[in-house]
Amino acid sequence: MRSNAIKMGFQKAPQRALLKALGLTNEEINKPFIGIANSFTSLVPGHTHLNTIVERVKIGIAAAGGVPFEFNTIAVCDGLAMGHEGMRYSLPSRDLIADSIEIMVQAHQLDGLVLISNCDKITPGMLMAAARLNIPSIVVTGGPMLSGIYKGKKIGLISVFEALGKVKSGEITLEELNEIEEIACPTCGSCNGMFTANTMACLTEALGMSLPYCSTTPAVNSAKLRIAEKSGERIVEMIRENLKPSDVMSREAFENAIIVDAALGGSTNTILHLTAIAKELNLTIELSLFDELNKKTPQLCAMIPGGPHDMEDLNNAGGIPALMLELKEKLHLNVKTVTGKTLIENIKEARNLNRSVIHSINNPIANEGGLAILWGNLAPKGCVLKTAGLSNRTLTFKGEAKVFNSEEECIKAIFNNEIEKGDAIIIRYEGPKGGPGMKEMLAPTSAISGMGLGESVALITDGRFSGGTRGLCIGHVSPEAAEKGPIAAIKNGDLIKIDVPKRIIKVELTNDELTSRLKNVKPPEKPILKGYLKKYVKLVSSTDTGAILN
Repeated sequence: MRSNAIKMGFQKAPQRALLKALGLTNEEINKPFIGIANSFTSLVPGHTHLNTIVERVKIGIAAAGGVPFEFNTIAVCDGLAMGHEGMRYSLPSRDLIADSIEIMVQAHQLDGLVLISNCDKITPGMLMAAARLNIPSIVVTGGPMLSGIYKGKKIGLISVFEALGKVKSGEITLEELNEIEEIACPTCGSCNGMFTANTMACLTEALGMSLPYCSTTPAVNSAKLRIAEKSGERIVEMIRENLKPSDVMSREAFENAIIVDAALGGSTNTILHLTAIAKELNLTIELSLFDELNKKTPQLCAMIPGGPHDMEDLNNAGGIPALMLELKEKLHLNVKTVTGKTLIENIKEARNLNRSVIHSINNPIANEGGLAILWGNLAPKGCVLKTAGLSNRTLTFKGEAKVFNSEEECIKAIFNNEIEKGDAIIIRYEGPKGGPGMKEMLAPTSAISGMGLGESVALITDGRFSGGTRGLCIGHVSPEAAEKGPIAAIKNGDLIKIDVPKRIIKVELTNDELTSRLKNVKPPEKPILKGYLKKYVKLVSSTDTGAILN
């Protein structure tokens, strides 16, 4: 056991004395030491219940013959951080989470790791740590919250964001907005639809890093506690089997995750996160692979915000095992999972209990998956679009650019009624370096949608979008403006063309004109950076490589 380095032999008497200060017996000192990385915080709705889950994990570990040691990581709530300076810290927190877990595990030479997570950057940060450390590890995601019900319809956080635009357009009153606000988020857990948190939970299960049904079981469902306890038991067995993340997260497992993502119509942020996790295992996941697999994979689920179904619906229909059973002809079925069994062994008894939620592969919602990668002179290294829920009439677009150098400038213009049908809205200098931190753009996209402009404008940014975004919203434009990518050269009135079926995005300018403009680009002045963001800007890579730290 790795932990022998701090507890075995004559010379480790001082370390054993410290362990006994914790109350450990000699018998316990001889058992495997299991770290539990808990992202509990009373500030984040997705994480406020994780202490309850951790207690059941500890019971499972002890029952199986291990000793649990809990420590904490940070957790940013993207909803609370949205639309202000705090959003600059969301994506950077992913790497800080991975680093903090690495430090705790390596400093104390733990034998195994249980990762208790739930929200947008926390789950991928924990998976990055597991991949980097490569000791037996298992993930327990905290589960989605239930939907609110307003006038007979399911609502959630995205409904409140979109309601702001509806108030502005006169579609609803301030009193109705207040009613929606009261009802939208009725329980703890990650937000109710296929946003980034739930997409990453589903992909963690698809990768084989959490137990079956973990990702879709609601936070308030007692089954979540049983999964937590079984995960605690399982990590001790994994140590005895020496089953490591590198055994589970193979390239084939990543392809499975991308295929599941395509079928779910998941968040565009998964491209950043899967790429970064793979990099920790010395695997390269190219943007072209996402596009290739999305073209080959039908979309089988119409999840909020691109459809009517919430996470509870998906869970009741059979969860990710049922979806993967529908997709089995496209998946690598013999990959290992944390259960100790292969994928096909895990899902062979799954059942699709509702084909209106999980469609048959022979009766898909769409013939292609929910993500598309576009290239062109506006994004030479690519950009990403969530096509799930996008109507056919918006798959091609031509419009004049309306340029903003920050999200705040754009939001002000939206609420001042300066955005018109046919506009190609450009938000730049919001990438990993330029933002810095690559803010999510849920506030402008929700406002546009709420005001009824969602299908008549395009929004293009070197920043990124929440999983709650819908419409012709194209993010991750690479290279970003701060690195003098072509998006930095766009001027008001330039003609932008988008052709999703052909995977093209371009500005109607010659190469010579683009080159000439870029030579004269002067970035907008931004506040002098200090602290973590100052370090982050110096190290962060481009979005097409996962915005990893070099």
